[in-house]
Amino acid sequence: MNDLEHLREALIVGDWKTAAVATKAALDGGVAPLTIVTEHLMPAMDEVGRRFECEEYFVPEMLLSARAMKASMEILRPLLASTGAQPVGRVVIGTVKGDLHDIGKNLVAAMLEGGGFEVIDLGADVAPELFVEQAAARGANVVALSALLTVTMGWMKTTIEAFQSAGTREKVKIMVGGAPVTQQYADAIGADGFSDSAGSAVALARKLVAA
Repeated sequence: MNDLEHLREALIVGDWKTAAVATKAALDGGVAPLTIVTEHLMPAMDEVGRRFECEEYFVPEMLLSARAMKASMEILRPLLASTGAQPVGRVVIGTVKGDLHDIGKNLVAAMLEGGGFEVIDLGADVAPELFVEQAAARGANVVALSALLTVTMGWMKTTIEAFQSAGTREKVKIMVGGAPVTQQYADAIGADGFSDSAGSAVALARKLVAA
């Protein structure tokens, strides 16, 4: 098994130490950083997402794979920046105001990064104004809003309205998700997309960027 095969397997099973070692070995062997991301990290994380969708994997396995992917990306990120490689898109992500839950948001952020996106994670309990400010400052083309509590879902609508008030709504695509969120609710508040899992969030983000 070569270094890249070791890397793929490490990402899928969630072995962060092997992922880091295999990434360094691939680089030492002359594999370009962008090639590692697009031809190996992204397909591996797509496979993790597929297994989650099929209920072969659950949140613990997703968290392990996300940690392995982060270990690899910590090595690759500065090299990608130095070569001027452009991400698939830039996503500002956060859990909306009043909601401190972040496990689901963290999974989506990790999957997006593994899918080739630059991710700006604002954390939890994020005010609408901060989403607007950071999306503009970082040149994001996608904003991802998460909520776990029914009582905080209203802040998704308020955040979308904040983009409208700032005159920047047309510059970003806004996707929403979280346990209580539905496609019907997403449509009602004017979101551009809805995802009910971390795996499908990557496909949605790619679709929104392409559009």
